[in-house]
Amino acid sequence: MRTSKLTRTLVASAVLVALTGGYVAGRQHWQAPLASEMVTDANAANPATPAANAPNTPNTPNAAPRMLVPDFSQLAEQYGPAVVNISVTHDGKPSAGGGATAMPMPPGMDQNDPLFQFFRHFYGAPGNDGGGDGSGDGSSVPTRSLGSGFIVSSDGYILTNAHVVDDASQVTVKLTDKREYKAKVVGSDKASDVALLKIAATNLPTVKIGDPSKSKAGEWVVAIGSPYGFDNTVTAGIVSAKARALPDENYTPFIQTDVPVNPGNSGGPLFNLNGEVIGINSMIYSRTGGFQGLSFAIPIDMAMKVKAQLQQYGKVSRGRIGVTIQEVNQSLAKSFGLPKPTGALVSSIDKNGPAAKSDLKPGDVILAVNGTTIEDSVQLPEKIADMRPGQKATLTVWRNGAKQDVSVSVAALNEKKDVASADDSATHGRLGLAVRELSPDEKRAAQVTHGLLVARASGPAEQAGVQPGDIILSLNGTPVTSASQLSDKLKKAGNNVALLVQRDGQQIFIPVDLG
Repeated sequence: MRTSKLTRTLVASAVLVALTGGYVAGRQHWQAPLASEMVTDANAANPATPAANAPNTPNTPNAAPRMLVPDFSQLAEQYGPAVVNISVTHDGKPSAGGGATAMPMPPGMDQNDPLFQFFRHFYGAPGNDGGGDGSGDGSSVPTRSLGSGFIVSSDGYILTNAHVVDDASQVTVKLTDKREYKAKVVGSDKASDVALLKIAATNLPTVKIGDPSKSKAGEWVVAIGSPYGFDNTVTAGIVSAKARALPDENYTPFIQTDVPVNPGNSGGPLFNLNGEVIGINSMIYSRTGGFQGLSFAIPIDMAMKVKAQLQQYGKVSRGRIGVTIQEVNQSLAKSFGLPKPTGALVSSIDKNGPAAKSDLKPGDVILAVNGTTIEDSVQLPEKIADMRPGQKATLTVWRNGAKQDVSVSVAALNEKKDVASADDSATHGRLGLAVRELSPDEKRAAQVTHGLLVARASGPAEQAGVQPGDIILSLNGTPVTSASQLSDKLKKAGNNVALLVQRDGQQIFIPVDLG
């Protein structure tokens, strides 16, 4: 995992290509029992027959039927023509390698960081795109990249990935019958990685749109695309997980599959066995840049909502409530008295956001939005983003061991995102922390009104991830204002506590096992 990378499967020139998915209405085939394994009525009436008395007969009620691999040929034949190849030309930009520019990384992150490859979406590598000579002379050379897409309406609307057409100066769409069209980028939404194209054609073959919520882990799915430029390539696998949250991807509950997809498949459809598109292939998890067993698709229902806004407005408007959330694990659930790990834990509230004007508080666990249950924290951003600015969101939250409703007005999302001395520290044995109160200047710098500065960390707190320089703001949802208060609360706490910690301007709950 430390050397793996989560990569958008776009290939600039020779290296980057975007993935496509195709599908065929597959049929499941069940193998009939062998003649020697079958028990006839006559045999059943005669206990002396060998078949009736045979031990461990596969025909017994507990025996599972044997399933063969589905046949995807009809699916590929019927819907393959609706999958297109996309060729993109990018205006040349000077770079150290004279080619495509690598994605910017989070501040302070280098190639030795375990999460480096997660954040490095595979747009390209300097000097390795096929469009430049790699000489590093800073020359401006146009680059090309390949991807996939699929036709969603017969009058020429095509869905693909936003990263396939990013910074495109020209987009060419090629159909399976060899026809080529210059495409217009109607709109592109980087947050969801969905883009909408339009070509001047009619009576085109189209895909069927399915319901990804009905898909299940373990069911067969099919991708059709152009890996490494090989048009209309069909690959198959199974759904390996649903609603998968990925680093730096805030709004998308990805469908995880083991379908072989490679650079060039990006933007193509993921089909179920009914021949319905349930996702857009977008990323792979890889050590090499090629497929290694994990791929991720954007749910098609989410993509179609983006498509509708892009087609009508040319851009996407999302809702926000101005909170930072985190997953609720078993330790945090115990700390807050939740019956089970569920919901989204509010770790901080934007002082200029809508939630700051409501009764929502850090430490609240959001269990539902407008009556829709939030089982996992990854579901909350999608639910809120899907609301129009100005709408009211009724949040069912868990606070102080009970449920209550909090009303928040949804605002428009702005996509532009917005170590101390330990001389007088006090040590808290159960936690293993040395802490001291913040000075007025430190409070102003950190923009907090209270908290304790961590001077040293050891024991349970260090194992949980608390670091020197962290500011402890609360324990089990109660604000911490002094070292003595922290000691008192620890004496009354159980074996699990939740510390609200501020680090580098960000707030997060850290569960600590004191047992």
